[in-house]
Amino acid sequence: MATMGTSHTWVRAQRRPKKALFLSSPIGLGHARRDIAIARELRRIHPDLHIDWLAQHPVTRVLADAGEPVHPASAFLANESAHIEDESADHDLHAFQAIRRMEEILVNNFMVFNDVVDETYYDLVIGDEAWDVDYFLHENPELKRFAFAWMTDFVGWLPMPEGGDAEAELTADYNAEMIEQRARYRRLRDRSIFVGNADDVVGASFGPGLPRIREWTEANYDFAGYVTGFIPPSEEEREAVRARLGIERGELLCVVTVGGSGVGGALLRRVMDAVPIARRMLPALQFLVVTGPRIDPASMPRRRAASVHGFVPDLYRTLAACDVAVVQGGLTTCMELAAARRPFLYVPLENHFEQNFHVRHRLERYGAGTCIRYAEACDPDALAAALVTEVSREVHYRPVETDGAARAAELLGELI
Repeated sequence: MATMGTSHTWVRAQRRPKKALFLSSPIGLGHARRDIAIARELRRIHPDLHIDWLAQHPVTRVLADAGEPVHPASAFLANESAHIEDESADHDLHAFQAIRRMEEILVNNFMVFNDVVDETYYDLVIGDEAWDVDYFLHENPELKRFAFAWMTDFVGWLPMPEGGDAEAELTADYNAEMIEQRARYRRLRDRSIFVGNADDVVGASFGPGLPRIREWTEANYDFAGYVTGFIPPSEEEREAVRARLGIERGELLCVVTVGGSGVGGALLRRVMDAVPIARRMLPALQFLVVTGPRIDPASMPRRRAASVHGFVPDLYRTLAACDVAVVQGGLTTCMELAAARRPFLYVPLENHFEQNFHVRHRLERYGAGTCIRYAEACDPDALAAALVTEVSREVHYRPVETDGAARAAELLGELI
């Protein structure tokens, strides 16, 4: 009878629905879009899988539109996007220093996470740049009681030149700590996934006496390829979007967007200043300005032939329908434009190491976009001239893969 009871218990355990907890970085909306695509592919592999999302605004807005279930404990998370906005000024965000000053927020959010996994057993936790969870699990490995997968689209803190020797030493110290954690607790991450390919990783060093970033990443990560989460729209689909936007034959559409973190208001205003000049140079230009969920559209100046919108679901469709775009240097928006083979200007945030080094390296590898500094964007004549030049540029981008979400899901699915 004991054997029979054990057998029945085993059968019941086998039938227990599988559960995963997805943590999506709130700094920008690109993580959310790609994570939803990966989650959908993961459910295709495991149809009985239930996924909860522990997330903050503005990610929760994207999840709600996609019909994804947000865990109630998300309400207790301290908002990282608000902190990033507080750390920014004009078009300047010292990303490394901002993250260094985010410790109180990260501690709070890890404690929320720990309460969630205490209350509910999850077979898999997926952390897309969930820095708090990854760091504090390495510091407290006894708290790991689930399969844990880490995802990121860049590796390595890099100093900005303006930071001098002090910042170079600090970034090297942060990198050395991460390398030591990974060497000591290799079992803690059941999988490390790089959203991209080996050549997308910068060739720089982690710091004096430390490994080269690309070589170390190749030895410690699996590569999923880039995750767009969509098939580039056909010409017919592009024309349908343009028609819905009221773009008439012979008109040219410029889409201006700065992502979801709320730090791009200054760039939007600079583009607005350039709109009349650009239209004098090229009267066919029409502008669609997307402020995102954290910038009030009413705060933008009004210009003839420029419509202003807040949050736009499935923004990639609008980007694919444009003739040219002006964007911040965030990876997702730039790669969506690259996948759609659209000409675009991108303006990295000053002192943002990821946008200036990691993202720019990747875009240059794809031959995508034209980078301009914010100082140039502040000159309306120069910005207008660059925009008019870009709209006529013939693009020859490296193709962006469309199976990245499926490849990432396969790597994650092996852990369930």
